Amino acid sequence: MTAITDFTVKSADGSAASLEPYRGKVLLIVNTASKCGFTPQYEGLAALHRDYADRGFEVLAFPCNQFGGQEPGDAAEIANFCTLTYDVTFPVFAKVDVNGAATDPLFERLKSDAPGVLGSKAIKWNFTKFLVGRDGNVVDRYAPTTKPEDIRKDIETLL
Repeated sequence: MTAITDFTVKSADGSAASLEPYRGKVLLIVNTASKCGFTPQYEGLAALHRDYADRGFEVLAFPCNQFGGQEPGDAAEIANFCTLTYDVTFPVFAKVDVNGAATDPLFERLKSDAPGVLGSKAIKWNFTKFLVGRDGNVVDRYAPTTKPEDIRKDIETLL
């Protein structure tokens, strides 16, 4: 089975971006949106990144417009919003689909490795989070209602 870090995704500018540079790190992969009730979680994600980046932790954000059209902006607008509003310093990649026929292969894998409630693979809303261990395997999935600070203990265990 391939590791999560074997995937290639699209960077915010649309170019191919290998996840290989994140090999050996603990990752929190999140589908995000800038006009969602959970958008303030960017602040908690930024805090996790600041607190643990020097120990081998990365947050990887993937904007998604599939839930209520809550990520309508283009890549530049999303980047400006994240930086100016929440001082985000972690990578924000290109917009992706996380459900349906055009689901990004990374999210297909994440959902397969860590199904949701009652075994459902579908992502129900923005800010669903996937914790990935240093070995590149998915450790857990967290609902949008799970605040980033509530994942600290799990992150620390993996670091």
